[in-house]
Amino acid sequence: MVLLLLMLVSALVQAETGEQHAQAAAHGLIGTPAPRLVLKTIDGQTIDLASYYGKKAVYLKFWATWCVPCREQMPHLKHVYEQAGSDMAVIAVDVGFDDTVEDVRRYRSEMGLKMPIVFDDGSVGEAFHLRVTPQHVVIGRDGRILYIGHEANAKLDAALLAARKSASPNTVAAAAVNDSEVADKQLPNLAVPTLSGITFQLDAANNHPTVLVFMSPWCETYLAQSRPAVAASCRAVREQVTALSRDDHVRWLGVASGLWAGKDDLRAYQQEHHLTMPLALDDSGALFRRFRVMHVPTLLVFDAQGKLVQRIEGVDAQLGDELKALSAI
Repeated sequence: MVLLLLMLVSALVQAETGEQHAQAAAHGLIGTPAPRLVLKTIDGQTIDLASYYGKKAVYLKFWATWCVPCREQMPHLKHVYEQAGSDMAVIAVDVGFDDTVEDVRRYRSEMGLKMPIVFDDGSVGEAFHLRVTPQHVVIGRDGRILYIGHEANAKLDAALLAARKSASPNTVAAAAVNDSEVADKQLPNLAVPTLSGITFQLDAANNHPTVLVFMSPWCETYLAQSRPAVAASCRAVREQVTALSRDDHVRWLGVASGLWAGKDDLRAYQQEHHLTMPLALDDSGALFRRFRVMHVPTLLVFDAQGKLVQRIEGVDAQLGDELKALSAI
């Protein structure tokens, strides 16, 4: 019993906290010019972030309706918006991960939120290295990223105050982020590092069908109460993939979101469920974004020539037969 308690304490100590995830996002960003992004709110309004640089501070709050700490911090966000004044723009950015615009509208009405709300397609999160929910990004009046954090605490409040005073005659802004609205329909010639250290080559050089399994190691547990249907779908897909991935006529790659997850989390998930397919942590969200995946679980099926032939969200009971047919071509 004592040994079990010691192991549990050790696991809790080793687990990355939300703030550690936020600081990983902050690495290399603090003090740099903020990206020039044009955002669109769920009400159809356009926000040009670059137009604020040099004039007012900007506070971006990344959140999700299913996120418990996001809900707990919502009164703080409401207070900041109500007290912002003319020298700070406050924008709520739903991360778009396993959420819908309808979910966001419903929650806005429930909470009486008045600030602009953006439903991210992944581009805003990518630009600010999104790693956790909530994630706070504070941009000073000089257009530089001043603060990134997870907690709604005194440090955040101090950053919000300092951001209003950081005006500089030499306002800077990073280049605009190019964004393609079209998801990849063909496997790119891209080498993806996996947890084992072996590189998975995405292109279709070996003439086998390929299945990319977009997933999250916490989906089955964390969403069990807030999104039980999604959690059940994640479990069912994991069980289906575990069985089907034994077929060596099809290439499989599990692509895990880096949101609220690190390599240790993914390794623990792999070991717990005895997953044999290679796993890759998409810590920057580049693959999720490249293929326009906004929900887990999502499976992308490519034929032997690397062409996307099927996009599946959830369980497809006929997947085994469909893969056999693809392999026979």
